[in-house]
Amino acid sequence: MFCLRATCPFFWKVFRFRPFSCKPLIVQMNECTDEKEIFDVIDRNKATLSAKQVGHAFNVLWRLQRQKKSSLQNAECVRDHPQFPTLYNLTTHKIESMTDATLVNVLHIAPRFAVAAHDPLVESLVTEAWKRLERLDINVLSTFSACLAHQHLRCSPLMGKIADIVNRKLESIQDLRSLSVLMTNISSLISQHFQEKLIKKTELLFDTIDSSQVSTARKIVQFLRNVKCTHYPLLEQCDKVFLSNAAHLDLDSISNILAMYQFLRFDSFEFVSVAKKRLTEMIPLFEHPEAFVKLFVALGPVAGPQEKKRLKSTLLLMSEELTSQQALAVVEAMEEMESRNSQLIQKIASVLHKNLENYRPVELLRITQALNVLHFQSKEVFVKLREVLLSSLKGSFRVMETASLLCALSLLPSAHQDEAVLSRIEAFLPQCDLSSLTNFTTFVLRWIESDHMYFGRVIGKQLKLLHTLNLYSRQRLRQSNNLHLLWEELKYVKGDRLHESVLEETIAALQHLMDEINYTNVAKIASFVYENNYLSTSLLDRIAAVVVQQIEKIHPFSVLAIILPFSRLNYDPPQRDEFLGVCVQCLHSHLGALSPPVLVLLGYALATLEYFPEDLLKAIFNIQFLARLDPQLEILTSSLSGKVQFHLMELNRAVCLECPEFQIPWFHDRFCQQQYTGSINGAQQQIYKILAEALGGPSFVKASVLSPYYHTVDFECILDKRKQPLSYGSHNATLGNPAGMYWESNIQTVRSSLPSGAERIAFEFLNSKAFCRNIPHLKGNPAMKKRHLEILGYRVIQIPHFEWNSMALSIPDARVDYLRQRIFGDGKS
Repeated sequence: MFCLRATCPFFWKVFRFRPFSCKPLIVQMNECTDEKEIFDVIDRNKATLSAKQVGHAFNVLWRLQRQKKSSLQNAECVRDHPQFPTLYNLTTHKIESMTDATLVNVLHIAPRFAVAAHDPLVESLVTEAWKRLERLDINVLSTFSACLAHQHLRCSPLMGKIADIVNRKLESIQDLRSLSVLMTNISSLISQHFQEKLIKKTELLFDTIDSSQVSTARKIVQFLRNVKCTHYPLLEQCDKVFLSNAAHLDLDSISNILAMYQFLRFDSFEFVSVAKKRLTEMIPLFEHPEAFVKLFVALGPVAGPQEKKRLKSTLLLMSEELTSQQALAVVEAMEEMESRNSQLIQKIASVLHKNLENYRPVELLRITQALNVLHFQSKEVFVKLREVLLSSLKGSFRVMETASLLCALSLLPSAHQDEAVLSRIEAFLPQCDLSSLTNFTTFVLRWIESDHMYFGRVIGKQLKLLHTLNLYSRQRLRQSNNLHLLWEELKYVKGDRLHESVLEETIAALQHLMDEINYTNVAKIASFVYENNYLSTSLLDRIAAVVVQQIEKIHPFSVLAIILPFSRLNYDPPQRDEFLGVCVQCLHSHLGALSPPVLVLLGYALATLEYFPEDLLKAIFNIQFLARLDPQLEILTSSLSGKVQFHLMELNRAVCLECPEFQIPWFHDRFCQQQYTGSINGAQQQIYKILAEALGGPSFVKASVLSPYYHTVDFECILDKRKQPLSYGSHNATLGNPAGMYWESNIQTVRSSLPSGAERIAFEFLNSKAFCRNIPHLKGNPAMKKRHLEILGYRVIQIPHFEWNSMALSIPDARVDYLRQRIFGDGKS
């Protein structure tokens, strides 16, 4: 070396030893600790950088950016660095020589440095990747699809090409992580058949992933959410992954999972319980509004009273710092929480009020709905909200937007509209699907019902429009020739929003297409029948037949939805025992997986049908089950929690009365005593007077009586063995006050406390809710109550509203004669 230095001084001067420069460039980049160092390396070596080294420079910059607290500020710092144009130009010139992986990786990272989607560099990268599309490895293809999704190109022709490649190569794909990313990104472009293929492939590959792959499981649930498919087997598998990694889930992950579960109506009380514990621990950790609002939205609906109080008090302090989107998220969470904190509601409403012009139509609807549920009252807010809705309506050219705006307008205290709104609806009619037509119909009906000030010419136009809406709806239903497409329009239609004639046409369309009912849609159709209270024996018979034939393909989580219409509508299909038997058999292997509230609702639904499977009942009525039920009731909303508790009482009562051989104890005395009021309303007082006249005086009738096991009887009388009314004497209850109970604490039957040959009569006045919507067929709950009262020794007289309010009973004394006929029968006036 020294000889060389002596003989060639120029050579030594030019190529002097420099330790740093002798290291490979990629190693030099890896050792950089900030953007300045990496850009210095790029600047010194810009003439010799290869495509691989350019790509690695992006990797290092991205790694450094992720280490910074403010990623947005750092992204702008990178983009605005004096040497960034050098890297930009090098990348542009080396695109064609990049490997597939490097090309797509640069495309993935560039937007993180605030490089816009329409930037020439990004466009060149996308174009080059498009050229190579068919040869891209599945991992690279998944990353490319994510890049397109980030650029809001989920519905682009290029994403369609990717979907086609996935469809053709699906059999050879073995990497579920990459497939889950692709599934999520192409979900807007796939057919029903392709969706089913992807779900089957995912099920086959699920066991190949490590149990710690939360991201993959989350992508799968995201895909199911995107395609609106509650596929229980996959959801259960993903749920196990989430539970096994719950200790490591952050706020964003938990919030995201809970939101997706809620959308898919997938109940995982175990995950919700774990999430509740994790989120509660996070309350002191977040002081910035952005993070705390996420915590409030995720934890609030499932929190206990103390946690809710802490959340609300903290949020109240930062309420004035909330953005428009944060205020929207909070008011919807408060709606779900059934909050009554007037001070916080007022603060959030103030933020909403200031930002009303910034919300999209569907967001304005969500705000209006939430404020209504929260019973918020403010003329100033509602006037401003109405102005914004009308202004948005004038500029709306999309059916769904217009439907949202009109729905919001109909919920406002002052619902009167001008004729321009009618014209707006008429202009959209040819473009409407059933969901939009139903929303428009609801709006017009509410307008008619609330508009008392402008009766006359405008009302006539409203009625004419209502008739036109019905015609369009019925015409669309008659043209339906595919059950899947029909359901896509029906699934957003609320049961109480369908006009009677449209509902009949809808049922007729479902009956026409009922051969297409199978294991994939049977629970959905059953839910539609249940929600609409419409007794169609042919549809219910078809549902039962499909269940009997295809029960092995039906998930146990769907069984409740299938049984509910039969229970509510009090209908037994021809193969009743076989149908209910296979449903219960399907449940047996999942009794431990089904949540306690669902098991309670299942038991109650079966009890209304006089079906009492001993295994299911023994699973419900034991100490361990009730211990699991209590904490889960705390997670539910107060209304749903109350419903489950009430149905548990009704199930307990039904088993005690109808299956005493099971020896299940009655334990709802205190609960029933808390529920009982004993008061009667004005209509019942009128009936009381008429009934007293029919029986010979007020001392012969009792009002609002509690039976053994706490059935409330509207009115009661006693006839002796000669069919003469017996007086209650001084023990009769004062009208409007609790009547008290006349039976002993050991709950003897009614008949045992009567004189020999006497009978106790219970009068039940049944309103429209006791009957099916389309025919006067008694529904399950009042039928079960009649059954129970008869077991207790009553003779039950049920008086339907359509008889009591008929023209025949409108003349004087007709109702008295009617009651005497029902009580005493022929030969007694």
